Amino acid sequence: MTEDEARGWLQAQFDVSRETWDLLERYVAILLSASDEQNLIAESTKAHIWMRHIVDSAQLLNHAGDDDGRDWIDLGSGAGLPGIVIACLVDRPLMMVESRRKRIDFLNDVITDLGLGNARIFGGRVETVPATKAAVISARAYAPLPKLLASALHLSDKKTVWVLPKGRNAQNELEAARPAWQGVFHVEPSVTDADSALIIARGLTPAGKKKGRP
Repeated sequence: MTEDEARGWLQAQFDVSRETWDLLERYVAILLSASDEQNLIAESTKAHIWMRHIVDSAQLLNHAGDDDGRDWIDLGSGAGLPGIVIACLVDRPLMMVESRRKRIDFLNDVITDLGLGNARIFGGRVETVPATKAAVISARAYAPLPKLLASALHLSDKKTVWVLPKGRNAQNELEAARPAWQGVFHVEPSVTDADSALIIARGLTPAGKKKGRP
Protein backbone atom coordinates (compact mmCIF):
# COMPACT_ATOMS: atom_id res chain seq x y z
CA MET A 1 0.00 0.00 0.00
CA THR A 2 1.46 3.33 -1.09
CA GLU A 3 0.81 6.60 0.73
CA ASP A 4 -1.66 7.64 -1.97
CA GLU A 5 -3.41 4.27 -1.66
CA ALA A 6 -3.54 4.73 2.11
CA ARG A 7 -5.33 8.06 1.74
CA GLY A 8 -7.64 6.53 -0.85
CA TRP A 9 -8.49 3.68 1.52
CA LEU A 10 -9.37 6.13 4.29
CA GLN A 11 -11.63 8.11 1.98
CA ALA A 12 -13.36 5.00 0.66
CA GLN A 13 -13.90 3.47 4.10
CA PHE A 14 -14.93 6.53 6.11
CA ASP A 15 -15.98 9.21 3.61
CA VAL A 16 -13.54 11.57 5.31
CA SER A 17 -14.65 15.21 5.44
CA ARG A 18 -12.32 18.13 4.72
CA GLU A 19 -12.39 19.01 8.43
CA THR A 20 -11.32 15.49 9.39
CA TRP A 21 -8.56 15.47 6.76
CA ASP A 22 -7.29 18.69 8.32
CA LEU A 23 -7.21 17.02 11.76
CA LEU A 24 -5.38 13.95 10.47
CA GLU A 25 -2.86 16.00 8.50
CA ARG A 26 -2.23 18.22 11.52
CA TYR A 27 -1.71 15.14 13.70
CA VAL A 28 0.74 13.65 11.20
CA ALA A 29 2.70 16.91 11.20
CA ILE A 30 2.79 17.02 15.01
CA LEU A 31 3.81 13.36 15.18
CA LEU A 32 6.68 13.78 12.74
CA SER A 33 7.92 16.93 14.45
CA ALA A 34 7.72 15.53 18.00
CA SER A 35 9.30 12.24 16.97
CA ASP A 36 12.64 13.99 16.55
CA GLU A 37 12.62 14.62 20.31
CA GLN A 38 10.68 11.66 21.74
CA ASN A 39 11.19 8.80 19.27
CA LEU A 40 7.42 8.36 19.03
CA ILE A 41 7.56 6.29 15.85
CA ALA A 42 10.39 4.34 14.23
CA GLU A 43 12.55 6.30 11.81
CA SER A 44 12.00 3.63 9.16
CA THR A 45 8.22 4.24 9.18
CA LYS A 46 8.22 8.02 8.73
CA ALA A 47 8.15 7.88 4.93
CA HIS A 48 5.12 5.57 5.10
CA ILE A 49 3.32 7.20 8.04
CA TRP A 50 -0.15 7.17 6.46
CA MET A 51 0.02 3.45 5.74
CA ARG A 52 2.04 2.23 8.72
CA HIS A 53 0.34 4.31 11.40
CA ILE A 54 -2.81 6.14 10.28
CA VAL A 55 -4.50 3.40 8.22
CA ASP A 56 -3.09 0.72 10.52
CA SER A 57 -4.95 2.46 13.37
CA ALA A 58 -8.09 3.42 11.44
CA GLN A 59 -8.79 -0.16 10.34
CA LEU A 60 -9.74 -1.01 13.93
CA LEU A 61 -12.98 0.89 13.43
CA ASN A 62 -14.18 -1.75 10.97
CA HIS A 63 -14.20 -4.35 13.76
CA ALA A 64 -15.34 -2.23 16.73
CA GLY A 65 -19.11 -2.38 16.40
CA ASP A 66 -21.54 0.49 16.85
CA ASP A 67 -21.11 3.34 19.31
CA ASP A 68 -23.30 2.51 22.32
CA GLY A 69 -22.25 5.55 24.33
CA ARG A 70 -19.70 3.70 26.45
CA ASP A 71 -15.98 4.43 26.31
CA TRP A 72 -13.54 3.15 23.76
CA ILE A 73 -10.47 2.51 25.92
CA ASP A 74 -7.04 2.43 24.28
CA LEU A 75 -4.29 0.83 26.37
CA GLY A 76 -0.69 2.06 26.35
CA SER A 77 -1.51 4.79 23.85
CA GLY A 78 2.02 6.14 23.53
CA ALA A 79 2.04 8.41 20.48
CA GLY A 80 -1.75 8.25 20.16
CA LEU A 81 -1.92 5.25 17.89
CA PRO A 82 -4.67 4.21 17.47
CA GLY A 83 -6.42 6.50 19.98
CA ILE A 84 -5.90 9.90 18.36
CA VAL A 85 -6.68 8.53 14.89
CA ILE A 86 -9.95 7.00 16.14
CA ALA A 87 -10.90 10.23 17.93
CA CYS A 88 -10.34 12.20 14.71
CA LEU A 89 -12.45 9.85 12.60
CA VAL A 90 -15.46 9.28 14.86
CA ASP A 91 -17.16 11.28 17.59
CA ARG A 92 -17.39 8.57 20.23
CA PRO A 93 -16.04 8.83 23.80
CA LEU A 94 -12.45 7.62 23.94
CA MET A 95 -10.03 7.28 26.85
CA MET A 96 -6.33 6.71 26.27
CA VAL A 97 -4.36 5.03 29.05
CA GLU A 98 -0.69 5.96 29.29
CA SER A 99 1.74 5.82 32.21
CA ARG A 100 4.80 7.69 30.84
CA ARG A 101 4.86 11.38 31.78
CA LYS A 102 6.27 12.66 28.48
CA ARG A 103 3.72 10.67 26.50
CA ILE A 104 0.87 11.91 28.71
CA ASP A 105 1.97 15.51 28.12
CA PHE A 106 2.26 14.87 24.39
CA LEU A 107 -1.20 13.33 24.16
CA ASN A 108 -2.80 16.14 26.17
CA ASP A 109 -1.13 18.70 23.90
CA VAL A 110 -2.44 16.90 20.79
CA ILE A 111 -5.99 16.73 22.19
CA THR A 112 -5.88 20.47 22.90
CA ASP A 113 -4.28 21.36 19.57
CA LEU A 114 -6.82 19.34 17.56
CA GLY A 115 -9.79 20.25 19.75
CA LEU A 116 -10.75 16.64 20.34
CA GLY A 117 -13.52 17.04 22.90
CA ASN A 118 -14.38 13.33 22.75
CA ALA A 119 -10.92 12.20 23.92
CA ARG A 120 -9.24 12.23 27.31
CA ILE A 121 -6.18 10.72 29.02
CA PHE A 122 -5.86 8.52 32.09
CA GLY A 123 -2.31 8.94 33.37
CA GLY A 124 -1.27 5.70 35.04
CA ARG A 125 -0.97 1.96 34.64
CA VAL A 126 -3.80 0.00 33.07
CA GLU A 127 -4.31 -1.95 36.28
CA THR A 128 -5.06 1.28 38.17
CA VAL A 129 -7.84 2.53 35.85
CA PRO A 130 -11.10 2.49 37.87
CA ALA A 131 -13.29 -0.46 36.93
CA THR A 132 -15.75 0.28 34.15
CA LYS A 133 -17.39 -1.46 31.20
CA ALA A 134 -15.88 -0.35 27.91
CA ALA A 135 -17.58 -0.71 24.55
CA VAL A 136 -14.20 -1.34 22.92
CA ILE A 137 -10.71 -2.06 24.23
CA SER A 138 -7.80 -1.57 21.86
CA ALA A 139 -4.06 -1.87 22.31
CA ARG A 140 -1.26 -1.48 19.79
CA ALA A 141 2.19 -2.67 20.91
CA TYR A 142 1.16 -2.67 24.58
CA ALA A 143 1.79 -6.18 25.93
CA PRO A 144 1.63 -9.88 24.98
CA LEU A 145 -1.97 -11.08 24.79
CA PRO A 146 -2.15 -13.06 28.07
CA LYS A 147 -0.78 -10.13 30.09
CA LEU A 148 -2.92 -7.62 28.17
CA LEU A 149 -6.16 -9.46 28.88
CA ALA A 150 -5.36 -9.95 32.56
CA SER A 151 -4.44 -6.30 33.11
CA ALA A 152 -7.61 -4.92 31.51
CA LEU A 153 -10.29 -7.48 32.38
CA HIS A 154 -11.78 -5.10 35.00
CA LEU A 155 -12.55 -2.65 32.16
CA SER A 156 -14.74 -5.09 30.25
CA ASP A 157 -17.97 -7.05 30.30
CA LYS A 158 -19.46 -9.68 27.99
CA LYS A 159 -20.40 -7.01 25.42
CA THR A 160 -16.94 -5.46 25.21
CA VAL A 161 -15.16 -5.88 21.87
CA TRP A 162 -11.40 -6.32 22.12
CA VAL A 163 -9.66 -5.09 18.94
CA LEU A 164 -5.96 -5.90 19.15
CA PRO A 165 -3.41 -5.45 16.37
CA LYS A 166 -0.81 -8.17 16.91
CA GLY A 167 1.37 -8.03 13.82
CA ARG A 168 2.90 -11.22 12.53
CA ASN A 169 2.75 -12.93 15.92
CA ALA A 170 -1.04 -12.85 16.26
CA GLN A 171 -1.71 -16.56 15.92
CA ASN A 172 1.07 -17.51 18.34
CA GLU A 173 -0.16 -15.04 20.96
CA LEU A 174 -3.70 -16.31 20.57
CA GLU A 175 -2.64 -19.90 21.08
CA ALA A 176 -0.69 -18.88 24.20
CA ALA A 177 -3.78 -17.16 25.65
CA ARG A 178 -6.45 -19.75 24.81
CA PRO A 179 -5.83 -22.15 27.74
CA ALA A 180 -6.47 -19.38 30.29
CA TRP A 181 -9.40 -17.61 28.61
CA GLN A 182 -12.84 -18.44 27.32
CA GLY A 183 -14.76 -16.30 24.84
CA VAL A 184 -15.13 -15.81 21.12
CA PHE A 185 -11.83 -15.12 19.37
CA HIS A 186 -11.06 -14.69 15.71
CA VAL A 187 -8.16 -13.38 13.65
CA GLU A 188 -8.57 -10.78 10.91
CA PRO A 189 -5.89 -9.92 8.33
CA SER A 190 -4.40 -6.43 8.49
CA VAL A 191 -5.11 -4.19 5.51
CA THR A 192 -1.59 -2.76 5.70
CA ASP A 193 0.45 -5.98 5.86
CA ALA A 194 -0.61 -9.33 4.43
CA ASP A 195 1.47 -11.14 7.06
CA SER A 196 0.03 -9.23 10.02
CA ALA A 197 -3.28 -9.70 11.79
CA LEU A 198 -5.72 -8.35 14.36
CA ILE A 199 -7.16 -10.42 17.18
CA ILE A 200 -10.85 -9.69 17.76
CA ALA A 201 -12.48 -11.04 20.94
CA ARG A 202 -15.84 -10.86 22.72
CA GLY A 203 -17.33 -12.29 25.87
CA LEU A 204 -14.01 -12.84 27.61
CA THR A 205 -13.78 -14.47 31.02
CA PRO A 206 -10.96 -16.39 32.70
CA ALA A 207 -11.17 -20.09 31.92
CA GLY A 208 -13.02 -22.05 34.57
CA LYS A 209 -14.91 -19.09 35.98
CA LYS A 210 -18.53 -19.93 36.63
CA LYS A 211 -20.83 -17.37 35.04
CA GLY A 212 -23.30 -15.87 37.44
CA ARG A 213 -21.14 -16.51 40.52
CA PRO A 214 -18.58 -14.24 42.24
